[in-house]
Amino acid sequence: MGIIMIIAVDGMGGDNSPKAVVEGCVLAVKEYDVDIIITGPEDTLQQELNKYDYKKEKIRILDAKEVISPNEHPVMAIRKKKESSLAKALALVKNKEADAVLSAGSTGAFMAGSLFIVGRIKGIDRPALAPIMPGKNGPFMVIDCGANAECKPENLVQFGLMGKIYFENILKVNNPTIGLVNIGAEEEKGNELTKAAHKLLKEADFNFVGNIEPREIPSGDVNVVVCDGFTGNTVLKMYEGVAANIFDVLKEEIMSSFTTKIGGALLKPAFKNIKKKFDYKEYGGAAFIGVKGICIKAHGSSDAKAFKNAIRQAINFYDNQIISKIQQVLEKNEQTSIAEFEEV
Repeated sequence: MGIIMIIAVDGMGGDNSPKAVVEGCVLAVKEYDVDIIITGPEDTLQQELNKYDYKKEKIRILDAKEVISPNEHPVMAIRKKKESSLAKALALVKNKEADAVLSAGSTGAFMAGSLFIVGRIKGIDRPALAPIMPGKNGPFMVIDCGANAECKPENLVQFGLMGKIYFENILKVNNPTIGLVNIGAEEEKGNELTKAAHKLLKEADFNFVGNIEPREIPSGDVNVVVCDGFTGNTVLKMYEGVAANIFDVLKEEIMSSFTTKIGGALLKPAFKNIKKKFDYKEYGGAAFIGVKGICIKAHGSSDAKAFKNAIRQAINFYDNQIISKIQQVLEKNEQTSIAEFEEV
């Protein structure tokens, strides 16, 4: 019998906590061979767990009296609320008592905690938030999606490297394409950051396909979409908003007359498949890549299904040894650089 993976879950993170968190954890232990530690007020979490039938030894509670709310200053909250459900979940990973951590709470606090408590991988200057998004021709990654509002060109190259390793191992795409978000396809387009990053990405050992305009991103033809966190967060929220509005408009139009209702009924299976394809719940959460532990940020409005799928994402990260593979590539690159320097 192999080693059972242990996942720490922030029981009080997200709009639907603790109900959706607990239900998602129960679904996960029934479907996957994992153990879970949920952090949060013990009495509250136990009341929720008592509603379900599951193997009791698979889910434990770590009592945490404090909760970090989304409107708190992220860094101050992590530093002051050491007894919070989020800080305690992150500490489990730092102390090797858990193999991964998952939260749907404050994105800022989660990223600050991942950095200050878990720590960066040696050689990575800026860890990045990297969600997998549904595209017309296949899923794609946007990296960074909000961890670093301001970046240097070197940071974007590291994002490309981490995205490449993740995409190759998790989505099993050999030599994935890497694109740089820009206002035009031409090499000379953009600001100082994108021009300098373009040059470095061209020289890197990637399948770099050049600049990608935002309108081309949803096709999914470029596997890893690289940008600074401000741009990436804007792309992500715009994408989610447009998708939600399209489905709302379609629903209104279908219900507007008897004829369209009949047509809508006939097309219902197609609409259902499209909605599933563009549902963030299918992907569960975004990996915070570049830290020394597996950190998965679930969507704030996650329901039980989304939590379960976020746990699956943590399992895939663990099974494919993403962190050690990033470390190996960085080590290899460092040795190559030293050898080249010694030759000069």
